[in-house]
Amino acid sequence: MKKWRSGALAGERYRVIVTTDIGGSDPDDFQSMAHYLLYADMFDTEGLISSPWGAGTKQDILTVIDAYEKDYPNLKRFSDTYPEPDALRAMTKQGVIETAPYSGYRTPTEASEWIIRCAEKEDPRPLYLLMWGLLEDLAQALHDAPHIADKLRVYYIGGPNKKWGPNAYEYIRENFPDLWMIENNSTYRGWFVGGDQEGDLGNHSFVEKYVAGHGALGEYFAKHLGGTIKMGDTPSVVYLLRGTPEDPTQDSWGGSFVPTRYMEQKTFCRNTTMEDTIQVFGVLELVYQGPVREDLPRDVPAFFLRTKDQDFPGFYTGNGEYKIRFVPKEVSDWTYVIHSDIPELDGQSGSFRSTPEEAGTREKGPLTHWWTDRLEEEWAEGPHKGAKTVSQWRKEFLMDFAARYDRCQGDCE
Repeated sequence: MKKWRSGALAGERYRVIVTTDIGGSDPDDFQSMAHYLLYADMFDTEGLISSPWGAGTKQDILTVIDAYEKDYPNLKRFSDTYPEPDALRAMTKQGVIETAPYSGYRTPTEASEWIIRCAEKEDPRPLYLLMWGLLEDLAQALHDAPHIADKLRVYYIGGPNKKWGPNAYEYIRENFPDLWMIENNSTYRGWFVGGDQEGDLGNHSFVEKYVAGHGALGEYFAKHLGGTIKMGDTPSVVYLLRGTPEDPTQDSWGGSFVPTRYMEQKTFCRNTTMEDTIQVFGVLELVYQGPVREDLPRDVPAFFLRTKDQDFPGFYTGNGEYKIRFVPKEVSDWTYVIHSDIPELDGQSGSFRSTPEEAGTREKGPLTHWWTDRLEEEWAEGPHKGAKTVSQWRKEFLMDFAARYDRCQGDCE
């Protein structure tokens, strides 16, 4: 077993804000929040933010805190640094409900203002933002207070979240190229794909043996996703538990990453064809010419791109230009149709091909403190690049997690 010399489990304390689409687009966040609260004695938690694009609100976070409160007397027997439930409730904030328009930001939210307040505290330590959902509240905070960027360390679970929130992502990438950012588009899948899944380390058997029946948090965890581990956002938490957080290239439970100067983005002022390509997780932008309509609000969708039975919003940006961004999260052939009340746009169609990422394209660009997934096949779990940098530690991090659930029963160590 590797001897870890740094990380929260080695005695270091990190300032943390978690932003999550819990209860909205991704139900596995319920599991990740239960996991985080079991380890809450290891961190200086400063915020829990609901930042969904779907149906979730901060009430979904408060529901998990209610389960934590039931286990709190037992947890306190093991550590007096577990935060009081009411303290957690006080720092739970509501973030943006709707995704950002083309500009990448809208108006301040309770959550974006809280991020600014925490970042401006007199504390020499950086503030880690563990982004389990969209980047909208972070983009808003950076827009309103750009001076906070130097204090932030962002671990972003991208992939599908980047797909649904490309405008906030592009605002940050274009305007804050010096931001410290881990963009984890596929490495996170190593939490539930690959690794040692024999016996009671399987995604279902682990929950059945070590989680279900273990306090209120255990029962709460087990009722989600059929009692099967997903927890795709949890690598951002365990990155701080075991590893060297200041150096993303080093081993950690939450993966290891490579520096990048550039994440692919392409703009087309026409409908694309299958001759046009974009790398998977790259940002494809389409620009259409249409009527000059200064009566159209810039923050309300003017048209939608439909592909694979999903709709993505596009916006009027002025001077007769209509723009939309799309992020493919898998290697595939894509076709799309535009739907709009504007006749000049409605019914337009096109296609393109998303291709595997290429390491060589990452070498030149403006990004200075940005890391992303390893592309070498030796670190892939099937199609999921970098996932083995997480899954290789599966037995180690799951058995530590199991010991945490024993605390909920009050069993002495």
